[in-house]
Amino acid sequence: MEKQPLPTEDDVTETTRSELNGYAGEENQESSSEPPARAGWNSKVEYFLAQVGFSVGLGNVWRFPYLCHQNGGGAFLLLYVLLMMVVGIPLFFLELAAGQAIRQGSIGVWKYISPRLAGIGYSSCVVCFFVALYYNVILAWSLFYLGNSFQSTLPWNQCPVEGNVTECEKSSPTSYFWYRRALDITDSIDDTGSFNPYITCCLLAAWTIVCLGMFKGIKTSVKVMYFSSIFPYVVLFCFLVRGLMLDGALEGVTYMFYPKLEIWGNIQVWRQAATQVFFALGLGFGSIIAYSSYNPKNNNCHRDAFTVSTINFLTSMLATLVVFAVLGFRAKVKVMVCVVSNVEKLSEQIGSSHVNGRWMPTFNYSAPISVDLEQYRAWFKEHGNKIPGNLTDCDLEKEMQKGVEGTGLAFIAFTEAMSHLPGSPFWSALFFLMLLNLGLSTMFGTMEGILAPLTDRFRTLANNKTKLTIFTCVIGFVIGLLFTQHCGNYFVTMFDDYSATLPLIIVVVFETFSVSWLYGADRFLDDIEEMLGWRPSVIYKYLWKYICLLAMLGLLGATGIQMIITPPTYMAWNQEEASEKHLDYPGWALAVLAALIIFAMMPIPVALIHALLQERSTRSSREAETAFYSTPPHTAVYFCLEMENGTERFQSLRCKIDLVMPFAKKGVCFRSISKSAFDGLGTGTTPALCTNIC
Repeated sequence: MEKQPLPTEDDVTETTRSELNGYAGEENQESSSEPPARAGWNSKVEYFLAQVGFSVGLGNVWRFPYLCHQNGGGAFLLLYVLLMMVVGIPLFFLELAAGQAIRQGSIGVWKYISPRLAGIGYSSCVVCFFVALYYNVILAWSLFYLGNSFQSTLPWNQCPVEGNVTECEKSSPTSYFWYRRALDITDSIDDTGSFNPYITCCLLAAWTIVCLGMFKGIKTSVKVMYFSSIFPYVVLFCFLVRGLMLDGALEGVTYMFYPKLEIWGNIQVWRQAATQVFFALGLGFGSIIAYSSYNPKNNNCHRDAFTVSTINFLTSMLATLVVFAVLGFRAKVKVMVCVVSNVEKLSEQIGSSHVNGRWMPTFNYSAPISVDLEQYRAWFKEHGNKIPGNLTDCDLEKEMQKGVEGTGLAFIAFTEAMSHLPGSPFWSALFFLMLLNLGLSTMFGTMEGILAPLTDRFRTLANNKTKLTIFTCVIGFVIGLLFTQHCGNYFVTMFDDYSATLPLIIVVVFETFSVSWLYGADRFLDDIEEMLGWRPSVIYKYLWKYICLLAMLGLLGATGIQMIITPPTYMAWNQEEASEKHLDYPGWALAVLAALIIFAMMPIPVALIHALLQERSTRSSREAETAFYSTPPHTAVYFCLEMENGTERFQSLRCKIDLVMPFAKKGVCFRSISKSAFDGLGTGTTPALCTNIC
């Protein structure tokens, strides 16, 4: 599969016209307005930075550790690796190979495979835009926290003197700062509130950074990626070294990796693992296809698929180690506060002579801060329930079980843990700068998944790519103001949970079906063999046709059933109780949620209907024109073409009478002759002879 314009009627007409009329004035003018040749990577390093930067995002830091924590630790890791090898890498390889072979964005690739499936690419663009809208809001939050980190005392270290002190004391300083100072959140999605000026300004800054990074396409974005893709690894290693030195880190990491194999029998765990594989690699967004389309044709995309996937998994593991080392430290701090509080109560009871001598502890209860956790727990298990005063157990494992994910992990749990570290402003600034860079590299890939397909498909947009980039960023900011309202966090949750999951799974199902069944897995492997010089294993044929397709259909069914049996809810902040609680979405929000899914999927059936109508129209036109010109069977149509060296030749377009008609109407010289007459012309035909024949 060579890089070429898509084989549709319109595009073939445009391309062949420009070739046939290479020295006709009006056609030369049209040809000269074409955009320059497709850009490419300056080096393999740039390509890897882009692919790794896109696939390694915020989900590796705050969703993967949570899933490991909630779903059996080491057992979940084994399940994740299994699904990565059987489903993730083959589909990742498929997208890499398709983009590199056809050298188009997602719209062009799937229209090349089958014009009826052009809607797959458009759906990918829509989903990318939805994701970009809320993803950049998270960057805005990171900017807000980054700006607040440059203080000698972090503002979320303690409750403020002014404001709702009761709300802060009931929850925690970090929760109060997140919900009240950063978001100033309402109690429900129904209470919209006004715009948050701080987050609005940060969102404008985030979109400005993205726009500047994408201003000249991959040539500018890749320069930013040299920093944004590498810096997070430096920060993660710094946090890993510092985290492993903390008290409680070992307990956190041990809890993380302790395998619970019984979870393999839970279908929801399989669904969550498959979904994480799906989103961790960025399948279906079109960004993988867009980035690989800039590669040279002989690039080893098979090796790239394994390399990028391995780096992605190792990054998730590194982030998980960091998260659980820090959360282990946080849990240890909390249980030690619990121990001190309970020992103080015990000391009061002993001082009041309410304690039997046989129940007296062996540790020094007069110095609560010196009591060891294990000493207290051993005493409590034996005598704790006999002591008045409502003493409680201080269980480190139970504290670790209070898992948090997403924004709660980054902006509440992790910030709380960092506030206990010496030099906490430094670690806070480092952490949120890391989040900013992780988000930026993913945003560049997401934007490329929007811009590359559109500029490949529409020549006008290709000639004005800079304007398109600016326009897209402006529209993204304007629509993104929805998320800067006081209820904006609830809309972020809605978009994150529902705008991408179901549509992207459907997109990948159609991708897999179109390559393995419509285009043909064997034919696709032939194309890869032509590119690489060697043929990948036949196992990919069966993985694409059966295993991956069935796995994606199973994931689609499980996700759909989960959405039906579990009514959509969101986590809201109750100001009066100073706690989080699950609320059902109101009717209008469910309508918005459904509209997001339908709008993202709509291009697929619309493009299918359009292609069928176009085929019907073309067939009718072909039959009418064939009857009009009465072209006999076994007759070939020949064009007079001019080669670059100035000599003329004939080119056969057998059975392509439908392509001839548009040129005949334009006055292009052609004639229908028999093959024997053509063969009699011989080689070295003179211009005069060509003219006479035409």
